[in-house]
Amino acid sequence: MIDMPTGTDAYVQKGQDLSEQLSAKRADMRLRKFDTIAVHGIYGMQEALNNHGSIIEPIFTSSAQHFESSDHLETALAYQMPAWGYTRIGNPSTHYLEQTLSLLEGYDFAGEVDAVATSSGMAAIFMATNPFLMQEAKSELNFVASGKCYGGAFMLFSERYEKEKGVDVRWVRNNLNLSEWEASIDKNTRFIYTEMPSNPGLAVTDISALAELAHSHNIPLIVDSTLASPALMRPLSFGADIVIHSLSKVMGASGMSIAGAVLSRRNIMSKTGPDELRENFAQYVKLLPARDFGPALSPFNAVMILNDLRSLRGRVDQMSQSTMQVAKALTEMPGVERVNYPGLTSFEGHAVAKNYMQLVDSTDKRYGHMLSFTVKNGVEATRAAFDKLQMIWRATDLGRVKTVAVVPAISTHQQQGEAGRAVADVPANLIRLSVGLEHPQDVIDDLSQALDS
Repeated sequence: MIDMPTGTDAYVQKGQDLSEQLSAKRADMRLRKFDTIAVHGIYGMQEALNNHGSIIEPIFTSSAQHFESSDHLETALAYQMPAWGYTRIGNPSTHYLEQTLSLLEGYDFAGEVDAVATSSGMAAIFMATNPFLMQEAKSELNFVASGKCYGGAFMLFSERYEKEKGVDVRWVRNNLNLSEWEASIDKNTRFIYTEMPSNPGLAVTDISALAELAHSHNIPLIVDSTLASPALMRPLSFGADIVIHSLSKVMGASGMSIAGAVLSRRNIMSKTGPDELRENFAQYVKLLPARDFGPALSPFNAVMILNDLRSLRGRVDQMSQSTMQVAKALTEMPGVERVNYPGLTSFEGHAVAKNYMQLVDSTDKRYGHMLSFTVKNGVEATRAAFDKLQMIWRATDLGRVKTVAVVPAISTHQQQGEAGRAVADVPANLIRLSVGLEHPQDVIDDLSQALDS
């Protein structure tokens, strides 16, 4: 007679069975194409039967989970079996999103990828970087970051980390100059951070070369890949260790939710932190630092993002093609000084972008939904053209189904000051444009009338 486990041992065994079922489901989905993964995720027919037959992932708005017994409670909260316990730590709805994201970001990647969803893209940036900045005795911590980054990231690094915590932030001005990156690294460097492409200048990075450099110094490479999304580029396949997404952008293109995500490969390099951090960074963040800091994603927002993800590849393809048309048209407009778009052969980083950015499951080169351009005759002309837009929305947003424009110097990058904007290469006459799903000619016509002064 076989002795059946009892007490907490029974729940540990049940947890192992649940983990094996999830691994089997993930393995099955990894055999599917990108669009199929985006539509189904890990939510299959048996899961639906457990949810009254719902073919769409339910929204679990309950803040807490009921447990069968004290043994169940103890085992679950000791992280010895899959559970969600409390929505600040986990929730079935966010679980569905995290699993789908990890499969999309890990598409065509040989290793396992894990994800933790966060309440915003900025929360994701914080949770991806803060664990490496633990204060150690007699150590002058620093990290190396591209100066060409989103204004929120710039302020987090310069204000919260550098001024408040005393961490030395070493800015790189030219992403394509590997020597500049290398010269900034020393024994106290904890990670390298870059955006690919960057917001709002669309600067690109040679991810493979930068990953090799990072690993030669036993530190991880963190890449914010928001503008590309997994539909165009998956940095883990090129050697990156951690990927950040603001899910509020093209991955959640309806514009109805704020969310972020941190994704990681297994067994990353790090000079600091416990073994659990290296073995499974995203899971470590989810169960420990994020538990304590509390940047939890709303279950409602998780399902809203999940629904937008189902059409990701098709939307990114259409938006990218439209943006290329708009970029080419802008180069011909007399009021435009310079157009920044990786798809243009005149763009400095075009050759590098061409190596990395490609529509998934195709051979088509695509370069994303966002561009920026500078307006001739200075700040007043820039603001006048911006104010004359009639169809294009004026808002600090991007990746939407609707085309949106903003002047970064007075909005997303306003608070970092002139010196900070100089590091980021964000001049006062720059307009950022996120092209949506409208007909590109209507976008071009609105830009033309606004710039016709």
